[in-house]
Amino acid sequence: MPDAACPDRWSGLVGQPVAAIDTPALVVDLDAMERNLQRMAAFCQARGLRLRPHAKMHKCAELARLQMAHGAVGVCVQKTGEALALAAQGVSDIYISNEVVDPAKLTRLAMAVRAGRTRFAIAVDSTLGIQRLAEALARAGVDTPMDVFVEIDVGQGRCGVPPGPAAVALAQAIQAEPLLRFAGLQAYHGRAQHERSAAARQTRITAAAQAVATTRDSLQAAGITVPLVTGAGSGTFVHEAASGLWGELQPGSYLFMDADYAANTPDTDAPRFEHALFVKTQVVSRQAERAVVDAGHKSHAIDSGLPQVWHPAGLGFGNGGDEHGVLHGSPLPALGETVWLIPGHCDPTVNLHNVLVGARGGLQTGTVECLLRVDARGATG
Repeated sequence: MPDAACPDRWSGLVGQPVAAIDTPALVVDLDAMERNLQRMAAFCQARGLRLRPHAKMHKCAELARLQMAHGAVGVCVQKTGEALALAAQGVSDIYISNEVVDPAKLTRLAMAVRAGRTRFAIAVDSTLGIQRLAEALARAGVDTPMDVFVEIDVGQGRCGVPPGPAAVALAQAIQAEPLLRFAGLQAYHGRAQHERSAAARQTRITAAAQAVATTRDSLQAAGITVPLVTGAGSGTFVHEAASGLWGELQPGSYLFMDADYAANTPDTDAPRFEHALFVKTQVVSRQAERAVVDAGHKSHAIDSGLPQVWHPAGLGFGNGGDEHGVLHGSPLPALGETVWLIPGHCDPTVNLHNVLVGARGGLQTGTVECLLRVDARGATG
């Protein structure tokens, strides 16, 4: 698959040993990824819950289709551009779990809705968002109502109206628009995902569940049925599942896992997910007291901390700037030796790369099986 910056970089790589992958590169351990895929699918299936993974994590249509082939009802994204990029590559069910109020973005979305190849849904937290969405659909000539979720703030302090009456007013506004259908509640607590202790995460989601129940009761008192509550992430999904309120889960990072999520104390009832996303790098400078690798900030995001060294074991990773990382520990690897890193945060790390290299059979002796295009890379609008 071509890389716009270096079109020959990946030529002939499929079928070659992992050792042939040029550095720095983002590599997916396909065996570990598929075990993660199966474990989450089995968890949801056993509890009768819908799974709608967050594709903003991998931004790859091929992986979205793979998740749907393993039982997911569709995928989530956060941006209009992400939705349209994945829809253009054949992803058939996409929910924008975020607010969009810009008329130009809504016009592009409405045209894609009218095309009918992908089923779209969207979240709102304002009457302006509802009004502009309805207007865009009407201008585009859409004749089938689009699913709209009301987002409530369950503790994140970001988007979403307060639980209760404010959500009722928005649901009523949706119901007043012929081209919109009230599909339920968006209830996601992002801050809870990275509470390190299982008890702290449970406390956060217990409060979120109360907000959901209050809102559901308010809607029912107004004669409005709540078809679905959707939300949850890779750090808390076991608690939303246990609440009996959420009918659909939206975890994303479970597919790859990163260093930040791995720092959480595991929940007793949650599946165990493996690291499946790695930065392959190599030592390009070796002095007596340090080894320097060719993977800096251009290769991995640092918003959740620096990457961890996966192999060789026992080494630490220090900030070397845009192009470099500085290893510390003992024994230090030799000049030219391969080093494998676990990114601190998988979502923005993926967004730095055009291609994910899929390897089968392990990082040391495996073979490149496929090249996965990051279709929605840079889709920030």
